[in-house]
Amino acid sequence: MNAHEPINNLVPLTEADSGETDLMVVHEAAKLIGHAATPEIAIGSLLRLMSQMLGLNRGRVLLPSASGNDLHIRYSYGLTDDERERGAYALGEGVTGKVMKTGQVAVIQNIDEDPMYLYRAVDRSTLPQEIVAYIAVPILDGETPVGVLATHRLRKRRRPLDADLIVMRIMATFIAQMLKIGTLIEDRTARLRAENRELKDALNKRQRSHGILGESPALRQALQQALQVADTPVTVLLSGESGTGKEKFSHMMHLNSSRKNQPFLAINCAAIPEQLLESELFGHERGAFTGATAMKKGKIELASGGTLFLDEIGDLNLELQSKLLRVLESQMIQRVGGIKDVAVDVRIIAATHKNLQQAVNEGRFRLDLFYRLNVFPLNLPPLRERAGDVALLARHFLLSANQEYNRNAVLSQGVMERLQSFSWPGNIRQLENVIKRAILMSQDGLIECADMEAILQQESHIGSHIEAGRSAVPDTPAIMPPAADATAFAGQQNPAGFNTPRPYSWVREDEAETLLEALRLAGGNKTRAGLSLGLTPRQFRYRLQKLGLDTGRPQ
Repeated sequence: MNAHEPINNLVPLTEADSGETDLMVVHEAAKLIGHAATPEIAIGSLLRLMSQMLGLNRGRVLLPSASGNDLHIRYSYGLTDDERERGAYALGEGVTGKVMKTGQVAVIQNIDEDPMYLYRAVDRSTLPQEIVAYIAVPILDGETPVGVLATHRLRKRRRPLDADLIVMRIMATFIAQMLKIGTLIEDRTARLRAENRELKDALNKRQRSHGILGESPALRQALQQALQVADTPVTVLLSGESGTGKEKFSHMMHLNSSRKNQPFLAINCAAIPEQLLESELFGHERGAFTGATAMKKGKIELASGGTLFLDEIGDLNLELQSKLLRVLESQMIQRVGGIKDVAVDVRIIAATHKNLQQAVNEGRFRLDLFYRLNVFPLNLPPLRERAGDVALLARHFLLSANQEYNRNAVLSQGVMERLQSFSWPGNIRQLENVIKRAILMSQDGLIECADMEAILQQESHIGSHIEAGRSAVPDTPAIMPPAADATAFAGQQNPAGFNTPRPYSWVREDEAETLLEALRLAGGNKTRAGLSLGLTPRQFRYRLQKLGLDTGRPQ
């Protein structure tokens, strides 16, 4: 509503004021507040209502300046721009300044007879040539004055000053609430603008980092190290917890290398069944196995000239580890079922969330391959160690998910602080999922603290085993030499039918029959035979050799 529009269905007061009129004014004021879009419109309309209905003219609301040392007219009705400009008072100066300083109401019965009235904003010549009164009431936030509401009125009216004073104090209460709400809206708007600027700046930087978002020192250090070796042929081993962005880092290194115009391929070694993984990596010739109706190139060959990202490298079995080692050493592959070598030119970037040093010590990972992969180790920091990045990522995911789901959800006060205090065992991937779930569960577009707390409680249960695993795995165990293969494992069977490792033991003469029977049942495949006994392929072959049973049968 415009402050200069007439108020519908209202009749200007005559001298016959009444309590019913006061109630009508209060009711109309409440309606104006409820329908006004901004504090400016609401307060301007309220001052107009007081003038038209009660004869409280030239209403003004004075608020402190930024320094807090003086008052200025912020809102008014019936004042010119010059009058508004002149209406400035130091704290304690004049009637208005004293009301602001003391928080007490001031009623001046006759402005011509009170020396405290300064005639600063309104010149006496512009007022009616009769007795004019001046009423000023403090606008209070609790017991603290935050402004002053003041008006003129003609003294000789049947309506008592006390009635006007009561209405003005009610209006001052309304104005205080509008100012508080306006301040909250301004603060929130300013905060959102600042957050949007921060997010925009971060997204611009992310474009330079090819999708990696964050400003924390830990992340910047990892990015700097990655960029140092991006345009080199060196093999990089990315380590870090699941969900820390290992594939994004590998892609970023590819895009910052001379291979950027060549293929970038990624494969998760843990996501493909072991019996299919070799074909996925190395390809196969026609007729190599049932269903191989045509020759197929593998990921290594397809990535030739570019980069191959091998995620969860620790899940490769020992046989494939040996073949990968050959790729790193000679840049040659042999397709499954093939007999000739195929030259490739591929850069390998590997990643794991497992402790490969421990896997080497336990005989589950080749020491020579570990050294080939670990030329440039790069550890990616978990989200809980990236100070400040949670808020940045949360706002990014909030914006993205709102666009994806056609929503306009926002975080209520306190939610961001709770997100920042969570440990995030699932890291960035977990944070993104939590934000998406919160948006879908939000009521009226507001993500409340209670809703987020319920989601995080569920996430705490999901991630509890991850937290436990962190404390169970040593950080840097010593690497045991390959001589450990001279000992054997035995243990309980796992669901796949193979034995899990048990403490080392020496080769015994009475094992020969067991070894040969396992080899027979495995159709001569030493790898499968060894796994059925809880032995690595190298351990199984070592035992055959020691017992003179190595017949050279196929593996």
